[in-house]
Amino acid sequence: MTGDDAWADLRTRVQAWIEDDPDPHTADELRALLTLADVERPDLPEGREPDPTQRQAMDARREARAELADRFRGLLQFGTAGLRGRIGGGPHRMNRAVVIRAAAGLADYLLGELDGVHPRPRVVIGYDARHRSVDFARDSAAVLTAVGIEVLVLPESLPTPVLAFAVRHLDADAGIMVTASHNPREDNGYKVYLGGRVVTGSGQGSQIVPPADAAIAAEIAHVPSVASVPRSTDGWTVLGADVLDAYVDAVVALAPADDASRAAAAKLKIVLTPMHGVGGEVAQRVLARAGFSRVLIVPEQFDPDPEFPSIGFPNPEEPGAMDMATGLASDEGAHLVIALDPDADRCAVAVRDPRNRTHRGPDTAEAEGWRRLHGDETGALLGTAMAARWLASDAEPNATTPSFASSIVSSRLLGKIAHSAGLGYAQTLTGFKWISRVDHLAFGYEEALGYCVDPAHVRDKDGISAALLMAGLAARLLAEGRTLLDGLDDIARTHGLYLTDQVSARFTQQDQILPLVHGLKAAPPRALGGSQVTEVVDLAAGTEDDRDGLPPTEGLRMLTEDGTRVIVRPSGTEPKVKAYLEVIQPVGSHADDTAVGHARDEARKRLDAVAADVRASLGI
Repeated sequence: MTGDDAWADLRTRVQAWIEDDPDPHTADELRALLTLADVERPDLPEGREPDPTQRQAMDARREARAELADRFRGLLQFGTAGLRGRIGGGPHRMNRAVVIRAAAGLADYLLGELDGVHPRPRVVIGYDARHRSVDFARDSAAVLTAVGIEVLVLPESLPTPVLAFAVRHLDADAGIMVTASHNPREDNGYKVYLGGRVVTGSGQGSQIVPPADAAIAAEIAHVPSVASVPRSTDGWTVLGADVLDAYVDAVVALAPADDASRAAAAKLKIVLTPMHGVGGEVAQRVLARAGFSRVLIVPEQFDPDPEFPSIGFPNPEEPGAMDMATGLASDEGAHLVIALDPDADRCAVAVRDPRNRTHRGPDTAEAEGWRRLHGDETGALLGTAMAARWLASDAEPNATTPSFASSIVSSRLLGKIAHSAGLGYAQTLTGFKWISRVDHLAFGYEEALGYCVDPAHVRDKDGISAALLMAGLAARLLAEGRTLLDGLDDIARTHGLYLTDQVSARFTQQDQILPLVHGLKAAPPRALGGSQVTEVVDLAAGTEDDRDGLPPTEGLRMLTEDGTRVIVRPSGTEPKVKAYLEVIQPVGSHADDTAVGHARDEARKRLDAVAADVRASLGI
């Protein structure tokens, strides 16, 4: 096909999409791009260069055609993360046309799965405060209602954990959450949960996994046009405050209610930031109910704002994202910083670590030693607390043994904690859609700041309940004259020092990443951090015969003689390649603070050397 033919074909597809687009805004956006792309080349005499105006028009023409080609390179893929992408017109963007098709496909899937079953399917819908979230939720309700599905819509923009809670609490067959979580401000997304009568057992109320994702995607592909999808103008139910009240009650019930615990909570000074997301009011309410009366809010970041004006990238893991919160904590002498991501399913914790103080650089909270705990550190602290809770419980002698779970890229330390408490432990593929499906789950986490501390009510990560438990742990340690750092040192004395870190590189396109991973598979390094590589596992081949028994996933795992582990994989939600690093440093059970600090320094040196070798191997 010639260039002119390819453009003619693309132009036809763009025009057809515009005619079927239910949203005047995105239709006009595409028309404007077509106008720029349709500019004719200037007919210039041979050898004559275009003038500045003509050159500008040609540049705009080329950019518009490239933009349209990207927007029409296929329908935005519906997978185990649902939908996620940049907001805009066209099939490869998040917009009303794409969402209506997705809702129609989900409706057909549910009606097929529950054919002849009564009562009719029930779906609960939630949404955050991002651009177009409420529109996408309303369109989904209109589509599902039109085909006879009972639709319950949360009363306002609320955190993702509230929607996950509602799926189980309301015995819904499915749940839809309109959110892009911690993605850039330009994005939005569409998560799907299955429960009720569609999924039973340990996965009830969790996000979709294969083969359901492929089955829903196939139904979406069969939708011929938006115009063919019936939509109601009313008929769904907007829920009252009861479901949020029930969620708050369930979370608050996780906190000890004795006088000593509440007295300790009242002394802990916390700085809280929801990062312009929807978790602020709910988290504040939960903490207050549990007795945490000294909660300071980062005022610039408390109200929901889809522009995220004070944060370049609304993810607590990103450098600088928590600077305003730690700065306020430093000014106010706070004990703890809690940051929620925009949909409040992730929780980041920062503490003041005197070992991190520096006299170099500007006088900032970081210079005073404030640092964010790594997700694995928070996971170890929560795991230890949850294990202690189990050991102190009055479980029946023949009761089913609970299990902990973490993803393959998270620290191996949780397995040690679980086994020492007599609990089960499972490693899963990355993502809470897998962690939440572990049988008899009592606690699960992944290093990317996701924690599930109450799987009976929320079968997903929940930043608000995790924040409450971390605040409770910090309060109990404060009452003893200790800190979360002392808690981490105690864990190191018991199990050894596990130190983790990550090396990553962001790319402009997702298809740039796999060649990098495949190149590493073809020629893995012989040593990492000075220790010989003894095992290389291609995770794409699966590990059914391995100790993990994991299904196939794209990535590579390497182990060395000294126990160092490196896992390299493409990100599932961003155009990134990520390498997850872990070293283990021995620590004596009676080591004093100085000895533990020395072990941390040695582990950090080893980890830095491993990181340098990984960067060199990946060429990043």
